[in-house]
Amino acid sequence: MEQRMKLTRLATYVSVAVAVTLLGVKSYAWWTTGSVGVMASMLDSAMDVIASVMILLAVRIAQIPADSEHRLGHGKAEPLASLAQSVFIAGSAFYLIMHALERLVYPVAMNEPETGVMVMLFSMILTLVLVAFQRYVIRQTASTAIKADSLHYLSDLGANFAVMVGLLLAAFVWLDSILGMMIGLWIGWEALKLAKLSANQLLDRELPDETRQEIAELVMVHPKVSGFNDLRTFQSGPTIFIQLDLELDDDFSLLQSHAISEEVTEILKQRFPNADILIHQEPVSLQGDPDHHQWDMNAKQSETPN
Repeated sequence: MEQRMKLTRLATYVSVAVAVTLLGVKSYAWWTTGSVGVMASMLDSAMDVIASVMILLAVRIAQIPADSEHRLGHGKAEPLASLAQSVFIAGSAFYLIMHALERLVYPVAMNEPETGVMVMLFSMILTLVLVAFQRYVIRQTASTAIKADSLHYLSDLGANFAVMVGLLLAAFVWLDSILGMMIGLWIGWEALKLAKLSANQLLDRELPDETRQEIAELVMVHPKVSGFNDLRTFQSGPTIFIQLDLELDDDFSLLQSHAISEEVTEILKQRFPNADILIHQEPVSLQGDPDHHQWDMNAKQSETPN
């Protein structure tokens, strides 16, 4: 677990370093070329710096252990920062579209487009390296914050490519403004998707059906488990929360029931090492109780009581 936390923090440091570097080179390129497309990319990098710093701070807060005032930990810091990031990104997208419209009405000739092409090519290579590293970190940690950051940088690859095309076709002045607006719309769409992802975590949305089905199958692996009900799942930052009622033989002692619950917890932990698991034991004879919501292994998702 400690190794995963260190890897997540390292990813945030690398992200900030890359964002600052790209902001510097793109600012030079915009100053040299006067391209709206390059300006769009520069503004995006400026937002990346702010967003990456926010993610860095959020990851550090999210990794603070649970305490007496935050019994479920500080994991909500990650989606909260991601939601704020989406607002910044949407704002930059709006400004970019307005500026591109102005340039479309009052076009300005581009200077030294070859400088912009070289900068965009460098930006794409550096961004590609960062995204590849972030994808590795996501596979190892399942961090929501790094996933959101990676999603934005992935969109930057397409945006930078579009800017480079506009620079290569510098003779068509209007094309630069059109590409600028297209990039602005793209950035705005990514902001909406990021906001939705963050809001779902802040509102404790259930994990995907595939993950819940996997949890169900792992629970039923134990030979002494008769069934379970009321499965509740959600994610808070790097931590997955799993809660369920385990149905056991009526004749099992409290000690036996406790031991079985611990064994089921260990089975789940092996698959979800960053999970916080809460299991309540129940006699299997209560399966027919109308107040219980039995898990259906053939259904996509069990019912969850309101």
